[in-house]
Amino acid sequence: MNHEVIISCAVTGAGDTVGKHPAIPVTPRQIADAAIEAAHAGAAIAHLHVRNIETGKAGRDIVHYREAVKLIRDSGVDIVINLTAGMGGDYAYDPKNPGIPGVGSDLADAAERVAHVEELRPEICTLDCGSLNFGNGAFLATADLLRDMAARIQKAGVKPEIEAFELGHIWLAKQLMAEGLIDNPPLFQLCLGIPWGAEATTEAMLAMRNHLPADCNWAGFAIGRNQMAFVAQAVLLGGNVRVGLEDNIWLDKGVHATNGTLVARAKEIIERMGARALTPAEARVKLGLTKQR
Repeated sequence: MNHEVIISCAVTGAGDTVGKHPAIPVTPRQIADAAIEAAHAGAAIAHLHVRNIETGKAGRDIVHYREAVKLIRDSGVDIVINLTAGMGGDYAYDPKNPGIPGVGSDLADAAERVAHVEELRPEICTLDCGSLNFGNGAFLATADLLRDMAARIQKAGVKPEIEAFELGHIWLAKQLMAEGLIDNPPLFQLCLGIPWGAEATTEAMLAMRNHLPADCNWAGFAIGRNQMAFVAQAVLLGGNVRVGLEDNIWLDKGVHATNGTLVARAKEIIERMGARALTPAEARVKLGLTKQR
Protein backbone atom coordinates (compact mmCIF):
# COMPACT_ATOMS: atom_id res chain seq x y z
CA MET A 1 0.00 0.00 0.00
CA ASN A 2 1.10 3.54 -0.75
CA HIS A 3 0.87 5.77 2.32
CA GLU A 4 2.01 9.00 0.59
CA VAL A 5 -0.24 9.54 -2.39
CA ILE A 6 -0.04 12.03 -5.25
CA ILE A 7 -3.45 13.13 -6.52
CA SER A 8 -3.56 14.18 -10.16
CA CYS A 9 -6.64 15.93 -11.55
CA ALA A 10 -7.44 15.68 -15.27
CA VAL A 11 -9.63 18.74 -15.48
CA THR A 12 -11.28 18.60 -18.91
CA GLY A 13 -9.90 16.08 -21.42
CA ALA A 14 -10.90 15.82 -25.06
CA GLY A 15 -14.06 13.75 -24.74
CA ASP A 16 -17.55 14.65 -25.89
CA THR A 17 -18.68 15.83 -22.46
CA VAL A 18 -19.80 19.39 -23.26
CA GLY A 19 -23.60 19.34 -23.12
CA LYS A 20 -23.58 16.31 -20.84
CA HIS A 21 -22.38 18.38 -17.88
CA PRO A 22 -23.28 22.01 -17.09
CA ALA A 23 -19.73 23.26 -16.51
CA ILE A 24 -17.06 21.42 -18.50
CA PRO A 25 -14.01 23.73 -18.72
CA VAL A 26 -13.60 24.94 -22.31
CA THR A 27 -11.84 28.30 -22.41
CA PRO A 28 -8.26 28.77 -21.17
CA ARG A 29 -9.60 30.78 -18.23
CA GLN A 30 -12.04 28.02 -17.29
CA ILE A 31 -9.32 25.39 -17.61
CA ALA A 32 -6.93 27.41 -15.46
CA ASP A 33 -9.63 28.02 -12.87
CA ALA A 34 -10.38 24.29 -12.80
CA ALA A 35 -6.72 23.52 -12.14
CA ILE A 36 -6.63 26.08 -9.34
CA GLU A 37 -9.85 24.63 -7.88
CA ALA A 38 -8.26 21.17 -7.94
CA ALA A 39 -5.17 22.49 -6.18
CA HIS A 40 -7.24 24.04 -3.40
CA ALA A 41 -9.05 20.70 -2.95
CA GLY A 42 -5.80 18.77 -2.53
CA ALA A 43 -4.48 17.86 -5.98
CA ALA A 44 -0.73 18.01 -6.49
CA ILE A 45 -0.86 17.75 -10.31
CA ALA A 46 -3.21 19.26 -12.89
CA HIS A 47 -3.39 17.41 -16.21
CA LEU A 48 -4.47 19.79 -18.96
CA HIS A 49 -6.03 19.52 -22.39
CA VAL A 50 -7.39 22.52 -24.27
CA ARG A 51 -10.57 22.74 -26.33
CA ASN A 52 -11.93 24.57 -29.33
CA ILE A 53 -13.51 27.63 -27.73
CA GLU A 54 -16.33 27.90 -30.28
CA THR A 55 -17.39 24.25 -30.39
CA GLY A 56 -16.16 22.84 -27.08
CA LYS A 57 -14.67 19.91 -28.96
CA ALA A 58 -11.12 18.63 -28.58
CA GLY A 59 -8.46 21.16 -29.55
CA ARG A 60 -4.70 21.61 -29.61
CA ASP A 61 -4.19 25.29 -30.40
CA ILE A 62 -0.90 26.34 -28.85
CA VAL A 63 -2.34 29.81 -28.15
CA HIS A 64 -4.85 28.23 -25.77
CA TYR A 65 -2.17 26.17 -24.01
CA ARG A 66 -0.05 29.30 -23.67
CA GLU A 67 -2.89 31.26 -22.07
CA ALA A 68 -4.01 28.52 -19.67
CA VAL A 69 -0.48 27.83 -18.44
CA LYS A 70 0.25 31.53 -17.94
CA LEU A 71 -2.94 32.00 -15.93
CA ILE A 72 -2.03 29.12 -13.62
CA ARG A 73 1.56 30.25 -13.18
CA ASP A 74 0.51 33.84 -12.53
CA SER A 75 -2.16 32.84 -10.00
CA GLY A 76 0.28 32.20 -7.16
CA VAL A 77 -1.36 28.81 -6.55
CA ASP A 78 1.15 25.98 -6.51
CA ILE A 79 0.34 22.94 -8.63
CA VAL A 80 2.43 20.74 -10.91
CA ILE A 81 1.40 21.30 -14.53
CA ASN A 82 1.06 18.22 -16.74
CA LEU A 83 0.23 18.98 -20.39
CA THR A 84 -1.19 16.35 -22.69
CA ALA A 85 0.82 15.42 -25.75
CA GLY A 86 -1.81 12.93 -26.81
CA MET A 87 -3.55 15.00 -29.45
CA GLY A 88 -2.85 14.53 -33.15
CA GLY A 89 -3.31 10.77 -33.26
CA ASP A 90 -7.02 10.40 -34.02
CA TYR A 91 -7.81 8.16 -36.99
CA ALA A 92 -11.37 7.60 -38.25
CA TYR A 93 -11.78 4.65 -40.61
CA ASP A 94 -13.81 5.23 -43.77
CA PRO A 95 -14.78 1.86 -45.29
CA LYS A 96 -15.44 3.52 -48.65
CA ASN A 97 -11.92 4.97 -48.74
CA PRO A 98 -9.82 2.75 -46.45
CA GLY A 99 -6.55 4.31 -47.57
CA ILE A 100 -7.58 7.82 -46.55
CA PRO A 101 -8.30 9.06 -42.99
CA GLY A 102 -12.02 9.63 -42.59
CA VAL A 103 -14.02 12.54 -41.25
CA GLY A 104 -12.96 13.35 -37.70
CA SER A 105 -9.35 12.27 -38.14
CA ASP A 106 -6.66 14.53 -36.68
CA LEU A 107 -3.16 13.33 -37.45
CA ALA A 108 0.04 15.24 -36.73
CA ASP A 109 3.76 14.48 -36.70
CA ALA A 110 5.92 14.40 -33.58
CA ALA A 111 7.01 18.02 -33.86
CA GLU A 112 3.43 19.28 -33.95
CA ARG A 113 2.29 16.99 -31.16
CA VAL A 114 4.88 18.36 -28.71
CA ALA A 115 5.31 21.96 -29.93
CA HIS A 116 3.44 23.33 -26.90
CA VAL A 117 5.57 21.20 -24.55
CA GLU A 118 8.82 22.46 -26.08
CA GLU A 119 7.67 26.09 -25.77
CA LEU A 120 5.97 26.06 -22.36
CA ARG A 121 8.17 23.46 -20.62
CA PRO A 122 5.72 22.09 -18.06
CA GLU A 123 7.10 19.85 -15.37
CA ILE A 124 5.31 16.83 -16.90
CA CYS A 125 3.72 15.96 -20.22
CA THR A 126 2.01 12.77 -21.30
CA LEU A 127 3.43 10.24 -23.73
CA ASP A 128 0.72 7.82 -24.92
CA CYS A 129 3.01 4.88 -25.48
CA GLY A 130 1.38 3.01 -28.35
CA SER A 131 -1.55 2.77 -30.73
CA LEU A 132 -5.00 1.67 -29.58
CA ASN A 133 -8.45 0.88 -30.92
CA PHE A 134 -10.29 3.82 -29.38
CA GLY A 135 -14.08 3.84 -29.38
CA ASN A 136 -15.13 3.44 -33.03
CA GLY A 137 -11.81 4.76 -34.32
CA ALA A 138 -8.17 4.40 -33.44
CA PHE A 139 -5.40 6.34 -31.75
CA LEU A 140 -2.14 6.12 -33.72
CA ALA A 141 1.28 6.33 -32.09
CA THR A 142 3.89 4.25 -33.89
CA ALA A 143 7.19 3.25 -32.31
CA ASP A 144 9.25 5.60 -34.49
CA LEU A 145 6.89 8.52 -33.86
CA LEU A 146 7.18 7.89 -30.13
CA ARG A 147 10.97 7.79 -30.39
CA ASP A 148 10.85 11.25 -31.99
CA MET A 149 8.42 12.60 -29.39
CA ALA A 150 10.39 11.13 -26.47
CA ALA A 151 13.65 12.65 -27.74
CA ARG A 152 12.03 16.08 -28.06
CA ILE A 153 10.46 15.85 -24.60
CA GLN A 154 13.78 14.76 -23.10
CA LYS A 155 15.64 17.64 -24.78
CA ALA A 156 13.07 20.10 -23.39
CA GLY A 157 13.80 18.88 -19.84
CA VAL A 158 10.23 17.69 -19.28
CA LYS A 159 9.36 14.40 -17.54
CA PRO A 160 7.11 12.20 -19.66
CA GLU A 161 4.18 10.55 -17.96
CA ILE A 162 3.89 7.29 -19.87
CA GLU A 163 0.21 6.61 -20.53
CA ALA A 164 -0.29 2.84 -20.72
CA PHE A 165 -3.67 1.58 -21.90
CA GLU A 166 -2.56 -2.07 -22.19
CA LEU A 167 0.45 -4.25 -21.50
CA GLY A 168 2.08 -3.65 -24.89
CA HIS A 169 2.42 0.03 -24.08
CA ILE A 170 4.51 -0.79 -21.02
CA TRP A 171 6.68 -3.07 -23.15
CA LEU A 172 7.26 -0.30 -25.70
CA ALA A 173 8.05 2.22 -22.94
CA LYS A 174 10.69 -0.12 -21.53
CA GLN A 175 12.24 -0.31 -25.00
CA LEU A 176 12.39 3.50 -25.18
CA MET A 177 14.06 3.48 -21.77
CA ALA A 178 16.60 0.92 -22.98
CA GLU A 179 17.38 3.22 -25.91
CA GLY A 180 18.03 6.13 -23.53
CA LEU A 181 14.99 8.15 -24.65
CA ILE A 182 13.23 8.15 -21.25
CA ASP A 183 15.25 9.02 -18.16
CA ASN A 184 15.15 7.15 -14.86
CA PRO A 185 13.11 6.97 -12.78
CA PRO A 186 10.18 6.71 -15.22
CA LEU A 187 6.64 7.83 -14.45
CA PHE A 188 3.71 5.68 -15.59
CA GLN A 189 -0.04 6.25 -15.66
CA LEU A 190 -2.14 3.06 -15.93
CA CYS A 191 -5.35 3.92 -17.80
CA LEU A 192 -8.21 1.45 -17.32
CA GLY A 193 -11.71 1.11 -18.67
CA ILE A 194 -11.16 3.04 -21.92
CA PRO A 195 -12.57 1.07 -24.87
CA TRP A 196 -10.70 -0.91 -26.12
CA GLY A 197 -7.72 -1.08 -23.82
CA ALA A 198 -7.32 -2.73 -20.43
CA GLU A 199 -10.57 -3.37 -18.60
CA ALA A 200 -11.26 -1.74 -15.24
CA THR A 201 -10.57 -4.80 -13.11
CA THR A 202 -8.26 -5.56 -10.22
CA GLU A 203 -6.63 -8.29 -12.30
CA ALA A 204 -5.83 -5.87 -15.15
CA MET A 205 -4.32 -3.22 -12.88
CA LEU A 206 -2.31 -5.81 -10.98
CA ALA A 207 -0.97 -7.35 -14.19
CA MET A 208 0.06 -3.95 -15.53
CA ARG A 209 1.67 -2.97 -12.24
CA ASN A 210 3.61 -6.22 -12.20
CA HIS A 211 5.11 -5.44 -15.62
CA LEU A 212 6.36 -1.98 -14.64
CA PRO A 213 10.11 -1.34 -14.31
CA ALA A 214 11.55 -1.60 -10.84
CA ASP A 215 11.67 1.63 -8.83
CA CYS A 216 9.38 3.57 -11.19
CA ASN A 217 6.69 5.97 -9.98
CA TRP A 218 3.19 5.11 -11.12
CA ALA A 219 -0.43 6.09 -10.82
CA GLY A 220 -3.62 4.46 -12.05
CA PHE A 221 -7.23 5.31 -12.71
CA ALA A 222 -10.47 4.02 -14.19
CA ILE A 223 -13.17 6.03 -15.90
CA GLY A 224 -16.84 6.61 -15.15
CA ARG A 225 -18.47 4.99 -12.16
CA ASN A 226 -15.29 3.03 -11.41
CA GLN A 227 -13.27 6.18 -10.75
CA MET A 228 -13.41 6.23 -6.95
CA ALA A 229 -13.16 2.47 -6.55
CA PHE A 230 -9.88 2.61 -8.43
CA VAL A 231 -8.59 5.42 -6.25
CA ALA A 232 -8.66 2.85 -3.46
CA GLN A 233 -7.40 0.09 -5.75
CA ALA A 234 -4.37 2.06 -6.94
CA VAL A 235 -3.43 3.04 -3.40
CA LEU A 236 -3.71 -0.56 -2.20
CA LEU A 237 -1.41 -1.71 -5.01
CA GLY A 238 1.20 0.94 -4.18
CA GLY A 239 0.32 3.63 -6.71
CA ASN A 240 -0.79 7.22 -6.93
CA VAL A 241 -4.21 8.30 -8.22
CA ARG A 242 -5.99 10.38 -10.83
CA VAL A 243 -9.50 11.81 -10.85
CA GLY A 244 -11.18 14.66 -12.73
CA LEU A 245 -13.86 15.58 -15.24
CA GLU A 246 -11.83 14.13 -18.12
CA ASP A 247 -12.57 10.66 -16.76
CA ASN A 248 -15.87 10.99 -14.92
CA ILE A 249 -18.54 13.72 -14.73
CA TRP A 250 -20.52 12.39 -11.76
CA LEU A 251 -19.88 12.70 -8.02
CA ASP A 252 -22.84 10.53 -7.04
CA LYS A 253 -25.77 9.10 -8.99
CA GLY A 254 -27.55 12.08 -10.56
CA VAL A 255 -25.11 14.59 -9.03
CA HIS A 256 -22.71 16.32 -11.40
CA ALA A 257 -19.17 16.61 -10.10
CA THR A 258 -16.67 19.43 -10.25
CA ASN A 259 -12.95 18.87 -10.35
CA GLY A 260 -12.79 20.15 -6.79
CA THR A 261 -15.41 17.74 -5.46
CA LEU A 262 -13.77 14.79 -7.21
CA VAL A 263 -10.38 15.65 -5.70
CA ALA A 264 -11.94 16.16 -2.27
CA ARG A 265 -13.66 12.76 -2.49
CA ALA A 266 -10.41 11.07 -3.55
CA LYS A 267 -8.53 12.75 -0.71
CA GLU A 268 -11.14 11.55 1.78
CA ILE A 269 -10.80 7.97 0.53
CA ILE A 270 -7.01 8.16 0.78
CA GLU A 271 -7.15 9.53 4.31
CA ARG A 272 -9.73 6.99 5.46
CA MET A 273 -7.36 4.29 4.25
CA GLY A 274 -4.72 5.64 6.62
CA ALA A 275 -2.64 7.39 3.96
CA ARG A 276 -2.19 11.05 3.12
CA ALA A 277 -2.21 13.21 0.00
CA LEU A 278 1.08 14.91 -0.87
CA THR A 279 1.42 18.61 -1.55
CA PRO A 280 2.76 19.81 -4.92
CA ALA A 281 6.15 20.48 -3.31
CA GLU A 282 6.26 16.97 -1.87
CA ALA A 283 5.17 15.50 -5.20
CA ARG A 284 8.09 17.25 -6.92
CA VAL A 285 10.52 15.63 -4.49
CA LYS A 286 8.95 12.20 -4.97
CA LEU A 287 8.99 12.48 -8.79
CA GLY A 288 12.31 14.30 -9.12
CA LEU A 289 10.83 17.45 -10.68
CA THR A 290 12.06 21.01 -10.80
CA LYS A 291 9.41 23.71 -10.54
CA GLN A 292 9.01 25.72 -13.75
CA ARG A 293 7.93 29.34 -13.94
